[in-house]
Amino acid sequence: MTALAASLVSTSVFAGELTATGSASITVENYSGEQINTGKAFSMADSVTLNGSTELDNGMTVSMSFELEGGGDAENSFDDHSVTISSDALGTFKFSGNGGSTAVSALDATAAGDIFDNFDAQTMNASATAETTTAAGTAAVLSTAGGNNTMIYTLPSVVDGLSVSASYTPQGSSTESSSAFGATYTGVDGLSVSYGSGTNDAGATDFKADVTTMKASYAYGPITVAYSDHEFDSATATRDQDTTSYSIAYTVSDAISISYGTEEIDSGEQTVDAEYSKISASYTAGGLTVTAVTQEAENISYTTAAAEDMEYWGLTLGFAF
Repeated sequence: MTALAASLVSTSVFAGELTATGSASITVENYSGEQINTGKAFSMADSVTLNGSTELDNGMTVSMSFELEGGGDAENSFDDHSVTISSDALGTFKFSGNGGSTAVSALDATAAGDIFDNFDAQTMNASATAETTTAAGTAAVLSTAGGNNTMIYTLPSVVDGLSVSASYTPQGSSTESSSAFGATYTGVDGLSVSYGSGTNDAGATDFKADVTTMKASYAYGPITVAYSDHEFDSATATRDQDTTSYSIAYTVSDAISISYGTEEIDSGEQTVDAEYSKISASYTAGGLTVTAVTQEAENISYTTAAAEDMEYWGLTLGFAF
């Protein structure tokens, strides 16, 4: 009995916690152009992220995260999820069962915030006569393979302001695995510089490539300027791609900010570039953010047809809780 009592007293108790954060938004938007006018459309987005963590006896921290989104069924509602193991001495290892980023794709958002992504499903079908008929555009930034079962390791801090990471995305027997590394330096007040390099070996032959991303931003008082360049150097020369982007943002007050940005996608297999620009303004009060956006796009499937030029405006009410 004494031995049993002693064993019960010495048994470790792992205290963890589970927290939930969420967001919701309501958007009204419109796409228009010479051959397309969708009219005003309303939509809603919602997301809840659950985060749990615990500290082990050896000082390491284990945490998990998964996201629930309104998708209409159980499969689509269960979104990004991951497990992270970290310590100050050993660094951080993250395994993403779904929605994982590689060391390059974690950095490859353009300086202007991926304007192209708002038009890649809105190209007018030139053979159609109905103004609201759309087909998928082809101008989209190509990057390293991520997603399911991606592993990323971030080194412990060695130099103040320097973060270095490496990633690996395993594949089945029919395709090759992909790897990447990335680094970000923020050791100078107001300055952030990032560089990433990796491979994309998971897809078809013409999508196998070496990928590099370079980004820099500098904030001086209320003004922030940023630049990015993303290169996709394919094994097939006609699949090469170079995406450059610029942006400038002005913080009017703690609640109000405005920004302007541009993107240009140069595809090796096309004779014209896809070009985008955006002006946005936002107002934040507590958990409420109001965002107004106007965007323009040209040659969004790398052709000069009239259907390839579009305009967009949107107004979003976002809520965080």
